Amino acid sequence: MTREIPILDSCDVLVCGGGFGGISAALAAVRLGKRVILLEKQYVLGGLGTAGLVTIYLPLCDGVGHQVSFGLAEELLRLSISMGAEEKAHLPLLESWLRSYKPEELFHQDGTPVELVASFPPTGARRMGANPHANGGLLLRDLRTPDFRDYAVDIPSPGAVEAQDMYVLGTYVRDVMKLNMDARNFRIFAPDETASNRLQAVFEVTGRRFLDEQLPGIDDHLDPDGRVMDSMLSEHFCEGFLEGYLLTGRHGFFDSYEAFIRIVDSMFSQHAKWLKMCNELPWRQDIASLNYILASNVWQQDHNGFTHQDPGFLDHVANKKADVVRMYLPPDANCLLSCFDHCIKSRNYVNVIVASKHPRPQWLTMEQAVKHCTQGIGIWDWASNDAGCEPDVVMACCGDTPTLETLAAVSILRRELPELKIRVVNVVDLMKLQPHTEHPHGLTDEEYDGLFTKDKPIIFAYHGYPTLVHELTYRRHNKNLHVRGYKEEGTITTPFDMRVLNDIDRFDLVIDTVRRLPQLGNRGAYLVQKMQDKLVEHRQYIRDNGVDLPEVREWKWDLTPETK
Repeated sequence: MTREIPILDSCDVLVCGGGFGGISAALAAVRLGKRVILLEKQYVLGGLGTAGLVTIYLPLCDGVGHQVSFGLAEELLRLSISMGAEEKAHLPLLESWLRSYKPEELFHQDGTPVELVASFPPTGARRMGANPHANGGLLLRDLRTPDFRDYAVDIPSPGAVEAQDMYVLGTYVRDVMKLNMDARNFRIFAPDETASNRLQAVFEVTGRRFLDEQLPGIDDHLDPDGRVMDSMLSEHFCEGFLEGYLLTGRHGFFDSYEAFIRIVDSMFSQHAKWLKMCNELPWRQDIASLNYILASNVWQQDHNGFTHQDPGFLDHVANKKADVVRMYLPPDANCLLSCFDHCIKSRNYVNVIVASKHPRPQWLTMEQAVKHCTQGIGIWDWASNDAGCEPDVVMACCGDTPTLETLAAVSILRRELPELKIRVVNVVDLMKLQPHTEHPHGLTDEEYDGLFTKDKPIIFAYHGYPTLVHELTYRRHNKNLHVRGYKEEGTITTPFDMRVLNDIDRFDLVIDTVRRLPQLGNRGAYLVQKMQDKLVEHRQYIRDNGVDLPEVREWKWDLTPETK
């Protein structure tokens, strides 16, 4: 079957778009004697310069003296210049136009509007900014939440059990959703990633918002009244939905793959800037914080590969106003529960949580986790052996995977070099590293030096790009800082090999430590060689077997009393 398409007209040149460029092109073609048709979807010509009142600056040159605009564009620009305000012939026309509005009837001599004009704007709650639906904090009600401590993972000893941090959080979020179902003031926003990020427990009490026809036996947890907004794969929609939801006095969070949250960088920036300005306006009421959970993070993309590896959102957030942004990297499930509960109850912040969704060793009891997250940073005494003396080295870590590899490196060092005094410092609140003069959560120099010392080597394993840690700490006394993190190396490979590719694995961390302790002498040299042999063994093993070394997959924190 063929379809006849009617031909309405013919032309030599068809120009699609009646903006400034399109008009110039069409008129230039007409001057050359061509028959031209100009198509424009808007009701006016001129593009954004007309319909959107956007002032367009069109330069004639490329900045180094070469003219790049000619024809009509050049004519219009030169005509605009010739009719500038400095032209005596033009000023009377401008004055006549402005006086046609009779300003003497609208304003007093001091420039203030007359009473009639002043009476036009609405008053009270009818003012745009005072309208409860435009000032959502007036409508905000606290979320009903269960006690997050009830969802704790039982930890008989550090690293004794494994759990999926995000799955544990999902059970808590499920019950938050359940408790606020009648209030209808809590939603989850995700670009088709709620289950992938291990929050599927929420589907026990609600579904995905979906209004179209459903296919029985195929569609999964679709509900026309669902409280989970993840039926379309669009980070932009999720961000826009959530921001609007918060602005009307309700609560929610956005969970996403870490790499793809970068899609909404500019949207986050605008919201953060808006919050910063709102904090300066006494009449703006506080709204619920904009909360992000980045769960499919850079170290957990062994099946998706390089395209899904980008921790740069943290760098982007860190540059925004300190009184607005907060960043948390909990090392285990109990810490994640504590951080999330704090964030979901906060006001007027942008909170970013980076969490694990794969099985990971669990380190802290709930009591320890609450203390650790409240302080944001601290010494893990059970992993350290420098109590009562000065450490030889500080092993710092921030993020679930860096924490795992740091502790594995510490276990090697303490077995191979038992005389070495090691202090383990874990960071949950990233902004603790910044001076207190720059961020309200920042440590004073005295507090920082108390944790990291003034001159001992610091081997810092960090979740994201190492440069951010250097930027946050460059003013500190201790310049003996060596940071390992993501350095744009990745592919579809084994989980541990991802760490090896970026030099954040336990073997490389041991090598980094020994090389910064020259007092170890020959003992250190032999340990370095042993670790380098392990790296070669690792590469050969994954090439032959497709999985990580058994000692890596089965590793446990099990230091004997003799090594403690």
